[in-house]
Parts: sequence; C-alpha cells; structure tokens
Amino acid sequence: MKITTFNPQIITNDAESIVKVFEALGFEKHHNPQGIGDLKVEGIRMKDANGFYLDISSPDMKLPQDFTAIRMNVDDFDEAYRLLTERGFKNFYGDKTVETKSSKSAIMISPSGFPVNLVQHIKQ
Repeated sequence: MKITTFNPQIITNDAESIVKVFEALGFEKHHNPQGIGDLKVEGIRMKDANGFYLDISSPDMKLPQDFTAIRMNVDDFDEAYRLLTERGFKNFYGDKTVETKSSKSAIMISPSGFPVNLVQHIKQ
C-alpha cells in the first residue's frame, strides 16, 4: 500500500467561515463536490502556493463541534482498511463505504477516538 496524499481535514457545520480563514492564509479552493454519501457531505479541497492541502467537509447533520481528522489517500483501499481494522480502528459507517464515480472512502476511528478519512481515488 502506498500513501498518495496525507493532509488535515476539518469537519464542520460552518465551512464558509473556515474557508475564509484559509483563503486569508493564501489557500485557494481547488475542488468542491457536494452531496457525497448518505450524509450529503460538501467537500472543499484547498491548496496553497507551497503545495499544502487542506480538506474541509460539511455533512448534512448537526455536529456538536468541529472535528479535525487526517485525510489519507492510498492506492489500495482494501489493504489500508485491513491494516487499520487489524490495529483496532472502527469504520464510522459500520460496514459501509462511501463510493462516488471517482473515489471510495470510509472514516476510520482509532481506538483513542482520532478520525482518519481513508480514501482511494478510482482512475477511470
């Protein structure tokens, strides 16, 4: 398994405010899919001039607070999923994954409670 990208992800109900903060820090929006998965997540991918990425996700559900996660893109989702579950990670969605035309993902929660958004981009 190869990690292809690794960056912070903020999960929030107030994506607009967070986008404005990071735009002021030099980040620009690069990708903004909407209606992802059962939670109808809006996903905002941002990048700065140095090549740093940040993802901001806003699900269609009330969150008690913002959460910070790590987004980890891999070249083999199933292998990475097995590696994480063997180390005690649990899938937030139970046994389901979120699949779109271009990706497969699952939010994996570590034994201590830290979330990792595991993603594989599907090449078409």
